[in-house]
Amino acid sequence: MPANSTNSEEIRLQAFLAHCGVASRRASEKIILDGRVTVNGNVVTELGTKVGPKDKVCVDGNEIHLEEQKRYVLLNKPTGYVCTQSDEKGRPVAVELLKEKYSERLYNVGRLDMFSHGAIIFTNDGDFAAKLSHPSAEIEKEYIVESSLPLPRFLAEDFKRGIRVEGVFYKAKDAAELNAHRMKVILVEGKNREIRRVFESKNAAIRSLQRVRIGTIELGDLKPGESRDLSPAEVKSLLNLCKNR
Repeated sequence: MPANSTNSEEIRLQAFLAHCGVASRRASEKIILDGRVTVNGNVVTELGTKVGPKDKVCVDGNEIHLEEQKRYVLLNKPTGYVCTQSDEKGRPVAVELLKEKYSERLYNVGRLDMFSHGAIIFTNDGDFAAKLSHPSAEIEKEYIVESSLPLPRFLAEDFKRGIRVEGVFYKAKDAAELNAHRMKVILVEGKNREIRRVFESKNAAIRSLQRVRIGTIELGDLKPGESRDLSPAEVKSLLNLCKNR
């Protein structure tokens, strides 16, 4: 079993999993509670458990190790890829696009639904992921939405004021028509499928939904499926934006 908390080098098990690039700290807590983690051969489900350098930690039977190299990667996710570590339905997984370029185990910060494309960040830094994905961080995410038919009149204004759809209130930080078929939308909260549900409520069919910016990080000229490392300055700028820091 893991040694006790008197060792100053010990850290909580969920933090250890996050630092190993298994998942964010919050997702790691669920992995522990689901009984998927062993420490020195014993299943551990207590979130307060601490582990040190000499402990053998396994997830689903595979030993994990701390990763010295922290990675922060921007991917232009193509349409048709899901943002999970694996998919039971056999659909393409976005993280697989990074496997040839990066040996570290990376996971996505936030999500883009299968039919959306554009900017998404991957990392193996659990603390970074937790800060960015926490709702109180209020990181702006900018989208370009293209509709099949002309946009309904006043949709952008209504979205900025707030729209209730099936009991859920959706409100964009900003929204503006770019032309009769294109709209820019900026969200800070980003409820599940928010833009799609707002557009569907107004019978506006979406042809394309692309995320072009996350905080200070712009998609730029990355082509679908391409990725690049974030610079230390870019990582710092994102953390500086977090209101929960």
